[in-house]
Amino acid sequence: MPFAIGRYAVTFAEYGGFYASTGRDRPDDNGWGRDQQPVIKASWHDAVTYCRWLSDQTGREYRLPSEAEWEYVARAGTTGAFWWGDRIDTDRASYDGNYNYAGGPAGECRGRTLPVAAFEPNPFGLYQVHGNVWEWCQDGWHGDYEGAPTDGSAWEETNRWRRVRRGGSWYNSPQRCRGAYRDWEGSGVSSKWGFRVCCDAPIKPPGNGTP
Repeated sequence: MPFAIGRYAVTFAEYGGFYASTGRDRPDDNGWGRDQQPVIKASWHDAVTYCRWLSDQTGREYRLPSEAEWEYVARAGTTGAFWWGDRIDTDRASYDGNYNYAGGPAGECRGRTLPVAAFEPNPFGLYQVHGNVWEWCQDGWHGDYEGAPTDGSAWEETNRWRRVRRGGSWYNSPQRCRGAYRDWEGSGVSSKWGFRVCCDAPIKPPGNGTP
C-alpha cells in the first residue's frame, strides 16, 4: 500500500499548535532550542494523540509508521548498515561519537539533538533516519519477525505496552543507529524519543515537504 511519510521528525514548531489547542503542558526542550529542533520527551501515547489531532486539523488520516514502513524508507533502497554504507561518522549523523563502528572513525559527542534538517537526506529525501532522536513506530514489540504481517502493516497483537522505536539517538552508540537495529520502550518520556508521521496515498511529489 503506497504511503507518504514526513521528511523530518516532528519539530517543536509543528508540535506547538497541538499542545496549545489541547491544553497540554508545553514540552521541555532541555534548553537545546525549539523551532526546527525535533520534539523530545514524546511518549508513544503523545505521538499517537498528535496524529489524531493532526488528522482532525487537516482532514487527512495521519498515523505513526509501521516498523516495516519505517525500515523501508530509512533504507531507501540501500542495503548497508546506514543508507550511505557500512561506516558512520559524526559529519553524517548525531550520535555518541566516543564510539565507532565497523572500523570507522570516532568523532564528536554533541550530547544533544540537532535541527531536523542537519546533514544530507537519504535517497528518498528523509533527513536524520540514523541518530538524533529515536522514532516511535505503531507496532507492539515482538522479539523477531515470525508471524509478522506481510503487507507492511503494523503488528499489534501482543506486548502492546512495549512499543517499537527505531533509528537511535544523539545519546546512543552508532551500533544502535543502524537501519536494521530494533528496540522497544514503554510509554514513558525521554529526551531521546521523538517521532515522524505518515499517511496513506496519495504520495506528494518530491520537494513538497512533510505530507
